[in-house]
Amino acid sequence: MSAQLTLALSKGRIFDDTLPLLEAAGIQVLEDPETSRKLILPTSNPLLRVIIVRASDVPTYVQYGAADFGVAGKDVLIEHGGDGLYQPVDLKIAACRMSVAVAQGFDYASAVRQGARLRVATKYVEIARRHFASKGVHVDLIKLYGSMELAPLVGLSDVIVDLVSTGNTLRANHLVEVEQIMDISSRLIVNQAALKLKREFLQPILAAFEAASLNRT
Repeated sequence: MSAQLTLALSKGRIFDDTLPLLEAAGIQVLEDPETSRKLILPTSNPLLRVIIVRASDVPTYVQYGAADFGVAGKDVLIEHGGDGLYQPVDLKIAACRMSVAVAQGFDYASAVRQGARLRVATKYVEIARRHFASKGVHVDLIKLYGSMELAPLVGLSDVIVDLVSTGNTLRANHLVEVEQIMDISSRLIVNQAALKLKREFLQPILAAFEAASLNRT
């Protein structure tokens, strides 16, 4: 196995929040994924390259060794299952929360009484399933990939389960956050084979990431 290291990141907040961690390891990404069409970006360290993939695909690239390590949200990892992944540190970046939201005026307390049945629209079906099972509520899960806020407004679902950061999008669409399921942040994930075979090259970067994340607390 070559000494080349590959880091899988998704565009947007995770990429932006990972840059300072890389800089703490003395590494700069040499191109901006927002302006470059490239999906493989060089860095100032000739041994490290960054690949840009969809957030939900990061664990898959790392699990199968196409990337040696990556950064993925706790939500993505729960949905993926985390098989074959070493998760050494919560980086405390891209923080938000997973919540239940409903249309204004919807009686959520009555809707989630023991034994009730609820239609839930979400991209996060595993998280939603676990949450409502713990409350003894039967659910019909409707998987969506975007515009979650629309579902209760047009009668597709009773509630949604989605990531919430500021809550502005919910308010703009006349929805109310009624229950917080869990806090979400992004974790460092490492391919287990790479951890053994490329430890000499990986370990200094992992240590720098961990130290930088501790400084964020």
